[in-house]
Amino acid sequence: QVQLVESGGGLVQPGGSLRLSCAASGIIFRVYAMGWYRQAPGKQRELVAAIASSSNLNYADSVKGRCTISRDNAKNTVYLQMNSLKPEDTAVYYCNVQTLGGQYWGRGTQVTVSS
Repeated sequence: QVQLVESGGGLVQPGGSLRLSCAASGIIFRVYAMGWYRQAPGKQRELVAAIASSSNLNYADSVKGRCTISRDNAKNTVYLQMNSLKPEDTAVYYCNVQTLGGQYWGRGTQVTVSS
């Protein structure tokens, strides 16, 4: 059974930082690309960042230069370091993996950027 469990969200002031984590189980983690998505109220879910099994990286234009995605294959965990956070970064952040058996999502972690 594939499980993705996000953590690390919270309330942060504009300009602050957060580090999100996603622990994966039930998959051979090292062979799959992993992604972070977010969904703000009233908006569609959007890709924030993705990291391939080769560690190639992809970022949304809105977070380039402010966010860094990384993975630790020994810990089956993918991270999203977010710096210089803005109110428009407020959203629920979801971890995602696309496997041969289907697409899986975590339950999400809330990130709120507000003074």
